Amino acid sequence: MDFAKEADVLQKEALQIVRDLCKLPAPSHHEELRAEYCRKWFEKNGFEDVSVDEALNVLAPVNLKREGEDPFVVMMAHTDTVFPDTAPMPFLEKDGFIHSPGVTDDTANLAVLMVCAKYYKDHLPSDAERILFVANSCEEGLGNLKGSRRIMEDYGKRVTAFVSLDSSTMQRVVTKAVGSHRYRVSVATEGGHSFGNFGNRNAIHVLASLIALLYTVKVPKEGNSLTTYNVGLISGGTSVNTIAQNAEMLYEYRSDSRECLAKMENFFRQAIETFRASGVTVEVEKLGDRPCGGVMDETKFGALKERYFASLREVLHAEGSERSGSTDCNIPLSLGVPAICFGVCRGAGAHTREEKLETASLSDGCRLFLDFLYRR
Repeated sequence: MDFAKEADVLQKEALQIVRDLCKLPAPSHHEELRAEYCRKWFEKNGFEDVSVDEALNVLAPVNLKREGEDPFVVMMAHTDTVFPDTAPMPFLEKDGFIHSPGVTDDTANLAVLMVCAKYYKDHLPSDAERILFVANSCEEGLGNLKGSRRIMEDYGKRVTAFVSLDSSTMQRVVTKAVGSHRYRVSVATEGGHSFGNFGNRNAIHVLASLIALLYTVKVPKEGNSLTTYNVGLISGGTSVNTIAQNAEMLYEYRSDSRECLAKMENFFRQAIETFRASGVTVEVEKLGDRPCGGVMDETKFGALKERYFASLREVLHAEGSERSGSTDCNIPLSLGVPAICFGVCRGAGAHTREEKLETASLSDGCRLFLDFLYRR
């Protein structure tokens, strides 16, 4: 089907949603304003049985009774942004672009999901799928995929496929889950006065030594897997003339291989125990745990991927490529549920304050997602 005319209309609706949502701050775990906006929008546009669960996911079923036993497909886009701001972020619309932090990740994709869900509801085909459309919470950072986890906890046995809209490119699809472990590591020493207690252990020095050890790891390899690690934040100390008593860091490692992720965990734990054995107090708090993929029915998974590639060829006359990624799809993939993640907008600067959306791209995005929805 050619959805060019419909997409031009839906683009205007989607742009208004983007403008509205960009005014509503939504750091992970605090998506209340956007969740309420989405709930009201779905109800205003004729969706039945709309609800918000305890994880702040907004659920909008189509051709589906949520309390039944019928299998269904989940299609979602997330409401949270990577930025911690609790006040409205800068917004500028100029020369065919919207400039605003979080505008492509994931505000524009969410807007396309919403308007296309409405169109699908109003124009159900004879072989309509049962779909649970979700504006989900906590995809970013230390949100730890809380929204996606809740969906699979509540409905996992009924979910036959899972689609996440989350990218600023339409020609790459995430089909392999990058797992990760994230930690807060705190070091405590006796500290003291920089002159009077010179020689006492300095927590900052100890933490720096631990970081240096962690950076000596030779990352494991399994086939064509990729494994990485990073210290993203350090803090501690009292003043320039104080031997620091406390210091802490945020540390993570990632891999798209379960085996490699386990090896990185083992190295990390050995490093921590080495420092503890020297008499240093080291506390470890796990902040995030994103799983890698599990055992999959490759026939069903292949059919879901081909559905995306076929729509991409039909709408954009382009060939797509598969890649690894850390997305809401990690949870279903870890449970053996076919899941893919792709974008329905174009832009640049994701995860930076300079993020921008090409407004015209929403027309292509709507066409792509509509074709995907109706394709069998």
